[in-house]
Amino acid sequence: MGYTIQSVNGPVITAKGGQTLTMLESVRVGHESLMGEVVNIRESDVVIQVYEDTSGLCPGQPVVCTGGPMTVELGPGLLHGIFDGLLRPLKALEEVSGSFITRGVNIGALDPEKKWDVKILVREGDTVTQGTLYAKCRETGIITHHCVCQISGIVTGVKPDGEYTVAEPLIEVKDGGNRTRQLCLRQQWPIRTPRPIKSRKPIDKPLVTGQRVIDALFPIAKGGCAAMPGPFGAGKTIMQHQLAKWSDADIIIYLGCGERGNEMTEALEEFTKLLDPRSGLPLLDRTVLIANTSNMPVAAREASVYTGMTVAEYYRDMGYHVAIMADSTSRWAEAMREISGRLEEMPAEEGFPAYLPSRLAEFYERAGYITTLSGTEGSVTVIGAVSPQGGDFSEPFTQNTKRFVRTFWALDRQLAYARHFPAINWITSYSEYTDDLEPWYRERLGRGFVTLRTRISRLLLDESKLMEIVKLIGSDILPDDQKLVIEAARVVRLGFLQQNAYNETDTYVPIEKQKGMLEVYIYLYDAAKILLDRGIPISQLRDTGIFDDLIRLKYDVPNDSTDFVDKYQSKIDDAIRSVLEANL
Repeated sequence: MGYTIQSVNGPVITAKGGQTLTMLESVRVGHESLMGEVVNIRESDVVIQVYEDTSGLCPGQPVVCTGGPMTVELGPGLLHGIFDGLLRPLKALEEVSGSFITRGVNIGALDPEKKWDVKILVREGDTVTQGTLYAKCRETGIITHHCVCQISGIVTGVKPDGEYTVAEPLIEVKDGGNRTRQLCLRQQWPIRTPRPIKSRKPIDKPLVTGQRVIDALFPIAKGGCAAMPGPFGAGKTIMQHQLAKWSDADIIIYLGCGERGNEMTEALEEFTKLLDPRSGLPLLDRTVLIANTSNMPVAAREASVYTGMTVAEYYRDMGYHVAIMADSTSRWAEAMREISGRLEEMPAEEGFPAYLPSRLAEFYERAGYITTLSGTEGSVTVIGAVSPQGGDFSEPFTQNTKRFVRTFWALDRQLAYARHFPAINWITSYSEYTDDLEPWYRERLGRGFVTLRTRISRLLLDESKLMEIVKLIGSDILPDDQKLVIEAARVVRLGFLQQNAYNETDTYVPIEKQKGMLEVYIYLYDAAKILLDRGIPISQLRDTGIFDDLIRLKYDVPNDSTDFVDKYQSKIDDAIRSVLEANL
């Protein structure tokens, strides 16, 4: 006797029957075979969350067991694709059901008819183990797809190199149980199960983004985790786009989790137009877009983050460095809260389920810099946008997220209103990777970079303290050494921290140019002290226009310039000299 529906409560149903279901087993619900997953097993019934609209379901309809957990289809063809939260291709869904997704449509992620030019990497008689690369093909103009073996045994049959679909057998393997298994280009993997690795490696290489405030002050490491909280309008989505386009990750997984449909449409349209600055080819050639908008079923939103992570781990196992842009993880938490409420679980703070911290830990723990089973290096870096209600960073989800990430980019509403982008607040943001990455910066940029970063951070902190006084009594009463701090920090804020995503020169800045800019700013600050020692007001130096020249430096100096530091230091010396001569 199979299971039948007993009650329906939104995306949560209860079912009874005589078969044995297991926790997290995938099921098909109702006459339309809606996708669902077992989330609770009780003495007399089971509880299932359904990943599609449950309108029309009623007691007595069947629930069919699949015998395994919820899985997604992995293989060549994911890159350049746009999928929903269950990794169903949206273009294929549109062809079947129109503009709105029809219930019960079960379409695989991969095109079953497309042929790939495959090169077989093993021979008959070879021993393969978990992690062995047995085939490869060119997936896009940028990325080569490697097929990683998930079983161990002896190769008993091999197809010749040639063109094959994702389902055609490529090799036969006799495993330890003397069973013959066939391997093809595609494979299935349960989304809630982390893929195996050989070992974890120390996190000591930065994810270079070309965004000055991040690379110089608050870096994130490859294999690390970052949270980017901010209120509506603070620029979270634009920052995600910038990081996706310019970071030195090999693969980008852009996950739109519960965002508004118009925002996702804008993101999808923009991504289709972007060119990869490294290769000149479309950025989509190394991007997977997962769109689960706010009007899609809430349970699918909860599953979408695991879908995105599984795809990221799949490419990581090929030896690629993958970055996940999750926008926004707060919508994931809201989905958990809604499902938890319908399951009648005891709520914790602000209605979030008590297991919220453990779910966050499970998700962020799947990031890391690792040695794959095939012996190569790969990484998954997670950058999660957080949308706290009212911009309140003390709310439970933001606070729990801070426990599991080591980089915190706090977007500030006031900076955004002042048109200062990226609106990352340099006082409340932090990165705990700076010490881990110091050897890399020292080797790449020399010992001086870390010192420059420390001095710039101190200058900005001192300015923040002084501005509290200025707000009360004005700046005229301050001594000249404090006025110099304010003027120098203004140059850093406008010339370095503020970055124009729509300017060809300023949208991306190499780390070498960033160091040169910091050298120029610190040189200005130190040189200006000569005037203070002689009692000359700092306003005279400001009148020379040198401060404005240094603010425009980011536009005036090409990104490939290597000699601009000496040029601008000479400009500063000339300005100092002119002021001194005027006061003789």
